Amino acid sequence: MGNLIKAEFRKTLTLNTWWVLLIPLVITAFGFSWVVGRTANDVVKFLGSGDAALIASAIGVEPDALPVGLLSMAHGVNIAQIIPALFGVFALAGEYRSKTITTTFLTAPNRISALSAKMITYVVWGVLYGLVAFGVSALGTLLSVDSVRMPSGGQWLAALGATVLSFVLVTLFGIGLGAVLNKVTLAVVLLLVWFLVLEFVIVLATWNWTTLLGTILPNGAANGIVGGIASEAFKINSLDFGVDDDRWGQWFLQLSAGSPGVISWWASALIFAGWTALFFGFGWASNQKRDIT
Repeated sequence: MGNLIKAEFRKTLTLNTWWVLLIPLVITAFGFSWVVGRTANDVVKFLGSGDAALIASAIGVEPDALPVGLLSMAHGVNIAQIIPALFGVFALAGEYRSKTITTTFLTAPNRISALSAKMITYVVWGVLYGLVAFGVSALGTLLSVDSVRMPSGGQWLAALGATVLSFVLVTLFGIGLGAVLNKVTLAVVLLLVWFLVLEFVIVLATWNWTTLLGTILPNGAANGIVGGIASEAFKINSLDFGVDDDRWGQWFLQLSAGSPGVISWWASALIFAGWTALFFGFGWASNQKRDIT
């Protein structure tokens, strides 16, 4: 197994994909963190006025003492999550496209060993991408948010752990999606369209009737891992709202944490782990017998 893992690392390091994808990851994580941080005072003003003030008061939020740095961090990290997912798509689907999958499977004792080595390798890559995303998001936050509104030490650590966990899971999700579809272009297009556009539209269109879709659909669940840390600090997760509360005030508050519909970080982690297991499991099973000639 050790030799197979080394071979997987050599394979990924000899390609340009890993560092090419780091460029948009750094840009998006830093850029969104910085922009949200710069507008954090507007969020505080919103919480101190109108219907949102009533919600904030009802749930015990003090607008003048909010750790809005968590909002900045959550947005930067959540937008950047798409990058490791794309990286994961190339893990198997990319090998089928380049025809290197034949060598990968034939040089391993069996396909289970080859896929296990690939999974372990990409878990490490997910951790590395998560650390980079957290670092640049933290930098964007430090450069844009007032010091009195920074997260506490424990909140920084919680955000770090949640970021690494979410990036590992989205990397494995990408592997599973690519393995199921077995076509890089199709998997990349579907991933981008669903995560960046379609799911958001679905959740927004149904928000007046239910907030559940924001909780259980893949992108919402993935965003809720880190967004849940922010929402719990602000006391704005879905459990803090009643059915008679202003739905669009709730939408804005939770969107400010990067995760409309979020219940808690651990619930989001379990739900998205389920999505990951579903796609990864189907991809694993389909590759046990798939033709590699």
